[in-house]
Amino acid sequence: MKTAIANARIFDGETVLDAATVLIEDGRIVSVGGPVPEDAVLIDAKGGTLLPGLIDAHVHTSEEGLRDALRFGVTTELEMMGGYTKQGREQELAGIEDIADVRSAGMGVTPPGGHPDELMPGDGEIPDFVLKELEKLSEEERAAKLAAHAHEHGESPAVTSREEAVAFVREQIRQGADYIKLMIEEGSVLAAPGLPVLDEDILRAAVEEAHRGGKLAIAHVLTADTASQAIAIGADGLAHLFIDRPENTSELVDRIAAAGAFVTPCLVLNSSILGNPASALARDPRVSSRLSLDWLDTLNACFGTYPQGSLEDNYRNVMDLHRAGVDILVGTDVSVPVPTLGGLAHGASVHHELQLLVEAGFTPVEALRAATSTPARRFGLEDRGRIAVGARADLLLVDGDPTRTISDTLSIREVWLQGKRLSEMGR
Repeated sequence: MKTAIANARIFDGETVLDAATVLIEDGRIVSVGGPVPEDAVLIDAKGGTLLPGLIDAHVHTSEEGLRDALRFGVTTELEMMGGYTKQGREQELAGIEDIADVRSAGMGVTPPGGHPDELMPGDGEIPDFVLKELEKLSEEERAAKLAAHAHEHGESPAVTSREEAVAFVREQIRQGADYIKLMIEEGSVLAAPGLPVLDEDILRAAVEEAHRGGKLAIAHVLTADTASQAIAIGADGLAHLFIDRPENTSELVDRIAAAGAFVTPCLVLNSSILGNPASALARDPRVSSRLSLDWLDTLNACFGTYPQGSLEDNYRNVMDLHRAGVDILVGTDVSVPVPTLGGLAHGASVHHELQLLVEAGFTPVEALRAATSTPARRFGLEDRGRIAVGARADLLLVDGDPTRTISDTLSIREVWLQGKRLSEMGR
């Protein structure tokens, strides 16, 4: 079946096009511009803007998280630690339509007792949010969920040496990891000072093994010092923006730019760490109508572990990187509906991140690139992030013009995933 989306303003992932019609067939975009075929189903997009499906370049997700993401036009989530490697996707998500596509790092490289252990329940306990999900499932679905949960939260092999780091990375790749995640987190901004961190020599071995396996190596960092370590070991990207702004920030920015590394700032997370809940977002009816009460409660909470920091410093940091030519990617670090991990929600926080980037100084078009073409390019997802012939028909139609007013991204009229309208999908 052919579907023609006509009379739209089209942002193609890079710029606004002169064309006003997109034709999709068999899950792909087959033409941009041109006439509407007589045998096509016509969607009149007058007054709206058609965008590529949005990409969240930093999540920790679940089936329900992927479902919420898609409701907000986030058609791809990139999991930075969790169970949705190729093996995990085949185990739990096969045949489910109404969820965002997902890629995953598998488990992260971290020492015994290192981040994120301080955020996890102990003794192998299954968190409440997982138990709530299990209650909704059939026996067969519950078994698959528990298997995936065991993969995600089971005890990870200890990484204490170069040899163990190499073996760990090889195992993630064997399980189908799409990229490799490394933790460089000493805990000072997470109210957990003194967390163990691997030596640079061990971390460098992990990066080198990731590269030998053809995978990106992405580093969790939250301070300028750990960001500097990540660049020193050859990381391809930083999964966070450093939250502090020391006197040598300009030198660090130059090093990141010279290395060609990308940065996923997760300003929504940093704002939460500084003590800011996302209450205004939660009050927006375009958000509250799409989220459960648990997620709205989570949006109305925050981490609040580093109140002495400054959001303005974070804005200056991201703008310095942007002006230096560093690729900036939209990401959120959203995980589960728990108030202590507050200020974040799947899907909704991508729109919040876009707003914060514009508040920091990005133009709306620059912010939209950071959620579409830029993450697709940096993660080698050549089939998405653009409205172009041959690309996946992952699309978001919104009322208004987010290339001028970024908050219009939340005025969602329709979402397509591989050419299928979300409003027509069954669970």
